[in-house]
Amino acid sequence: MLTCHKRCDSINLDGSLKSSTKDRGTYGHAQKMRASMTYAFGRLCGLGNMHWHESDAGDGTMVGNPSISVEVSSFMCSLRRRKVQAGEVANSARAITSEMLFKLHYHNHLPQNWTIQAYQPGERKPAGTSKNLDCWGGGRVRRLLQAAYTVAFLCMLRFDEVLKIQVHDLRVEKNRVVLYLPFRKTHQNGDIKPFYLWVLPSDEAHICPARALAAWLLESKLTSGYLFRKVVSGDRIAEANSPMSSEQFLELFRNNLLDINIDPAPYGTHSFRRGGCQYLHVERRWHLRRICEWGGWSTEFTNMTIVKYLISSNDDPAEPREHFFDPNQRPTIKCRQCGRCCSCA
Repeated sequence: MLTCHKRCDSINLDGSLKSSTKDRGTYGHAQKMRASMTYAFGRLCGLGNMHWHESDAGDGTMVGNPSISVEVSSFMCSLRRRKVQAGEVANSARAITSEMLFKLHYHNHLPQNWTIQAYQPGERKPAGTSKNLDCWGGGRVRRLLQAAYTVAFLCMLRFDEVLKIQVHDLRVEKNRVVLYLPFRKTHQNGDIKPFYLWVLPSDEAHICPARALAAWLLESKLTSGYLFRKVVSGDRIAEANSPMSSEQFLELFRNNLLDINIDPAPYGTHSFRRGGCQYLHVERRWHLRRICEWGGWSTEFTNMTIVKYLISSNDDPAEPREHFFDPNQRPTIKCRQCGRCCSCA
């Protein structure tokens, strides 16, 4: 752990403070270093995943994985406290909401944004010299984004899973599209349940993957290979069969958020998985077991991973605190599931 202490901690081994001008790694970087050491000792050195302890033989011999010891755990806890006190704690990506997707859908479908323009090669301009910040993407790019948004949101997918979807993973049936994922992080040995994506009503077009996928496939004319490919200049899709990178998608997504006057800093690729989970629970009123079954989480509720997606201090509050017991609250939009329009529906 000396390397981790040297690179990430703000204090020296003698307790003195390090210079504030010296670069230090984040707590997340320290976690990755510990995970690497745990793997190296456990797999490469054959020490397993048992915690570091004295042998029962009583001869003072230590056995187990040194990275899984009381001392290392204590150091990681104290390191996190110091990072929090210094204001360096990492926040999870803020969840995207159905209202934001509605605004993105409306803006992207404006004629000036949705219309496909003929390719016109021009001179390469230095970075930062463009005067019109709205010209970051044309009709093809926005169709691709709308399809990726809705699939990631409604299916609660990780974005590496979204970007690796291929055309043959989709099955078009009457009034629905069936998505068969080739792999999932939590289902590496198979048994991946398909996603049945029905055509939603017109007032829910902003979250309808079937509509968005149809628009994207109709324009891109893709019949094989990756569904979401790299984007090149002139609003063109790369001919090479290589998926769009997470970095390129994140840049396009954040440009799109700026279009609707939303600060993109708190949002990331995981915003869709978290946002979809909250949408299904809060707006669709799905119970936890149904969400876990749809999203691929364990239904044993032993580690309660789903709670991390439902609740986060980094998310925007769904309702102001002063309205919790306000008897004069205005009615909400009528729920299509139960027919009620009260705030508790």
